[in-house]
Amino acid sequence: MRALVTGARGFVGKHLVAHLQGCGDHVIEMDRVIDSPCLEDATAIAAYISSAQPEVVYHLAGQSNVAASWTDPVGTFQTNATGTLNLLEACHAAQVHKVLAVSSSDIYGVVSPQDLPITESVPLRPVNPYAASKAAAEMLCLQWFLGNQLPIVRARAFNHLGPGQSEHFLAAALAIRIARNELNGESTVPVGNLSARRDFTDVRDVVRAYRLLIQHGVAGEAYNVCSGNAVAVTEVAQMLLSLTTTQMTLHLDQSLLRPTEVPVLQGDNSKLHACTGWTPEISLAQTLSDVLGDARKRLSEQTS
Repeated sequence: MRALVTGARGFVGKHLVAHLQGCGDHVIEMDRVIDSPCLEDATAIAAYISSAQPEVVYHLAGQSNVAASWTDPVGTFQTNATGTLNLLEACHAAQVHKVLAVSSSDIYGVVSPQDLPITESVPLRPVNPYAASKAAAEMLCLQWFLGNQLPIVRARAFNHLGPGQSEHFLAAALAIRIARNELNGESTVPVGNLSARRDFTDVRDVVRAYRLLIQHGVAGEAYNVCSGNAVAVTEVAQMLLSLTTTQMTLHLDQSLLRPTEVPVLQGDNSKLHACTGWTPEISLAQTLSDVLGDARKRLSEQTS
């Protein structure tokens, strides 16, 4: 399969490229860091897709930092929504066989307890600029399927983590702080809101789901990609602390709190499982061990 991956050099993109290549696919990497055109440039995107002639496209590129979306909501919208529109137009013109657009569970927003676990039919109630931009991108995907018959599948990814993730995200940030304390002999780990509960999946399981959705996903449909379990952030922090022999304590840092916080995000993956047979295979304990190992390696390379 000739596959183009946008955001190929990002956290998830690197894992997806490796997985696709391991499956024997021919992968075309598209990412700003390798001088690919930016999503906001419609003309350049159209020329790039036309020249690459992919059979399928995995659309991962975008602004994924929720905190950053509060300081630059316009830029976030332009990248995530307008950028998606430009890509869809290019894919339609190039007659791409199938597109997988990666969305986010953040589009569900604050969900009432009776709606947990979240199915794909739960109304979208985005509460931050990032989530609003992803919800808008989803509506564009739906319009291009209904109005232009572009075969596109939407993947609503819940929290995913693993080695290589940016420190802008929860587990990687905690791991870096813990690893730094191990080196410096410090004992306090600053944290934000520990009461939130999130549905965590290993990124290596997530990218398996993406390829299965390209193979078996029904065009026009949306699928939750999640474990189906909600874990408190405090439990994640304690699990990471248990992996070190150094005594450390968690300390609330007000600067790490977000303007708004969704209390619980727990997804229902039954639609994805029924369509593809996918289930997560990597335990949270193994994932966090790998994340902390990656953090230690990064710090070691920086100090060597």
